[in-house]
Amino acid sequence: METARPQVSVRSGPSLVWLIPLLTALVGGWLVIKTLREQGPEVTISFKTAEGIEVGKTRIKYKNLDIGIVERIGFSEDLSNVIVTGKFNQGTEEFFRRNTRFWVVRPQLSLRGASGLSTLISGAYIEIEPGKGAPQLHFVGLEEQPVVTADEEGVKVVLISDRLSSVDTGSPVYYRGIKAGEVLGHELGNDSRTVFIHAFIKRPYDQMVRGNTRFWNVSGLDVSMDADGLRVHTESVESLMFGGIAFETPETLENVSDDVSDIVFTLYDTYEQVAANAYTRKLQYVMFFDNSVRGLSVGAPVEFKGIKVGSVLDIRLEFDAEDTSFRIPVLVEIEPERIVEPDSGPLGMPEDTLVRLVDRGLRARLQTGSLLTGQLYVELAMEPERPVVLVGSETRYPELPTIGSANLESITQTAERFMSRLDKVRVDEVGGELLATLKGANKIANSPDLEIAIVDLRHSLQSLRGILARVDDSNLQQAINAGHVALDRLATTLALTNRLLDPNSPLHYNLIQATGELEETARSIRSLVDTLERHPQAVIFGKEPEGETP
Repeated sequence: METARPQVSVRSGPSLVWLIPLLTALVGGWLVIKTLREQGPEVTISFKTAEGIEVGKTRIKYKNLDIGIVERIGFSEDLSNVIVTGKFNQGTEEFFRRNTRFWVVRPQLSLRGASGLSTLISGAYIEIEPGKGAPQLHFVGLEEQPVVTADEEGVKVVLISDRLSSVDTGSPVYYRGIKAGEVLGHELGNDSRTVFIHAFIKRPYDQMVRGNTRFWNVSGLDVSMDADGLRVHTESVESLMFGGIAFETPETLENVSDDVSDIVFTLYDTYEQVAANAYTRKLQYVMFFDNSVRGLSVGAPVEFKGIKVGSVLDIRLEFDAEDTSFRIPVLVEIEPERIVEPDSGPLGMPEDTLVRLVDRGLRARLQTGSLLTGQLYVELAMEPERPVVLVGSETRYPELPTIGSANLESITQTAERFMSRLDKVRVDEVGGELLATLKGANKIANSPDLEIAIVDLRHSLQSLRGILARVDDSNLQQAINAGHVALDRLATTLALTNRLLDPNSPLHYNLIQATGELEETARSIRSLVDTLERHPQAVIFGKEPEGETP
């Protein structure tokens, strides 16, 4: 029996068996592409430490909204930093530019206050601040939270100073005593001699910053002692503790630029330095004094009619070998721009003006600025009656004539006279007499007789009090009435006596006549006494005839 052979046919084209794997591959690829498209960018951030950062837990936020999460944490190649890899949501690609900043928000407690307290419960998180520039995916994170964020309106300024003093990141910036901004940070200049301080002025105070704005340091407590006495000043308690900067913009007729982005401002140590540098034109003069200048220091003011017009630059002691004398040259600096003429601004030629003033009596003298501190200052006064006395020393500075200070000399002379009189006082004798007086007073105070007298006085007062208590009101009224009657009778008697002594009254005439007769009788009695003294026998034999010898 013959067996039939199978017929094998070859089909051209792909087999349907591969359709299922192909469909599976297509679906898988589409899912991978979709997953990749839905995922956001992956960014690496370098930090000094990973304190508070945990993989899969630490969130990345912008304006308190989650936009990513920490996916990995590793070390850098040199092991000096940690590299944090963050996975971000889709649509955040525009966040990652060259000036974008990252920092870790942790709970912080300092003298300036507390921040990040919400992280005590939720944990630390990474904050992002989008910036501008070219796109990039690797950044260096900030170790501290920035003072000012990019979305805050204002202007950034750069200050230059020779030292930082108490200014630090976060120190306040004041305008007329109002907090107008904060210090962002500081850095040392390339010359290693200057310090650049970056500050931020908030709106609306940024409109007060112009090309002629002046900044000065108000850190700590400003204590100064000069010819005006002791002065203590501080801008605020915050600046006393954390340091601070103040600024002002003077009004001027000149055109001043409002764009301060390319300007580096000078940070002065004090406001007095700001005022001192406001006048650019300065003239130097030398003055010679013979008396002591104790209390006069470099920086002391030069005043005219109570207004500061300059300051002292240098003080020296010179010896003249020819006449073996000493003199004290004092170099002063006068700022003529402080003196203006009405409707014409500052003096045109101040050198010629000072020469004319000297001819009219301008003289310099030392005055006491404060009796408490003993500080002196130079006063310019008009004394035309005082002659011009110049030393004529060979110096490159013009000389101003000086005169003695009447007040200072009188105070010195009075003090010398007082001290000389005080030396003549015998302190030992005065002390001995004072001690004897105190002993005598102590003896009297502790004497038993004084105690007895006090007791007797107390008893007397008690007796008087008893007598007054026994006198009733009726007896007192009767005594008062009797006194009135006696006074009336006394007044009547005095009136009668006045009438009797009247020159025109008969009694007065009779009294005069009787007085004359009494005088005649007195003369007769005097004559009788004289006769008896000469002739005592006349009492027996009678008066002898006249002309007989006794």
